[in-house]
Amino acid sequence: MKYCFSLIYIVLLACRDQPDIPPPAASIVSTDKTDSNKHIANDTLQPALKDTPQLKDYFADSLRIGKKGHNKIQVAQYSTGDSNYVTISFFSKQQDQWQLKNEYQFEKNSEIDCQTQLSDFNNDSFNDMTYISNAAARGANEVRRLLIYDNKKDQLIALKNGEQPNIGYNKKLKCIDAFAIHGGCITIFFRIKGDSLVELASIDLSPEGLTITEYDKHGNGKVIRNDTTITLITEGFMRYSNYKPLQK
Repeated sequence: MKYCFSLIYIVLLACRDQPDIPPPAASIVSTDKTDSNKHIANDTLQPALKDTPQLKDYFADSLRIGKKGHNKIQVAQYSTGDSNYVTISFFSKQQDQWQLKNEYQFEKNSEIDCQTQLSDFNNDSFNDMTYISNAAARGANEVRRLLIYDNKKDQLIALKNGEQPNIGYNKKLKCIDAFAIHGGCITIFFRIKGDSLVELASIDLSPEGLTITEYDKHGNGKVIRNDTTITLITEGFMRYSNYKPLQK
């Protein structure tokens, strides 16, 4: 009997102060004015029942995304045994209430937390977002999906071709670039066109040499430099900041 009372006491302690987590794949409309940038770690979440979606990671922000203080984002990652998916809910404040503007759900090919980041990717002074959607090359390629805030529509836009490795904003060229490691490495430069990420140029560095390819508005590539004196052996895994002229 003493053992039973001890067990009940332990269970009560374990159930106390559990985080308020969103339901699986549901729209979450919040009117909470206090928050605004929170992230729940894996080890603080309640275990899920078998075959039911389990919340693995959660992020919310209402101070930095889009128009600061006017927009809110909630990112939730779920696991269902052998698969993972992410829901992204974007809100706009209307008459002091959060109204859902648009929502996405994507498969996630990695159990790594989303590690959501907010920053300006199109130089319009409004913060956009990325999250880890995949990992490759044994973790060397951190693949992130990019979603851009559209000020005119007051919505968050998931760009076509917006899932890229080691993606970043290139201040020098005022464009987006990505970097991937394979048998060599490649730096890719993009511009945003409508709702798509369009390739401008690429710099492929291999043990045999360096190749720079430039793309026209139709996506047709043309090699503008082929240099066998610059190789992966001489340069190492190099990410470039410019392709014309070539700059490290």
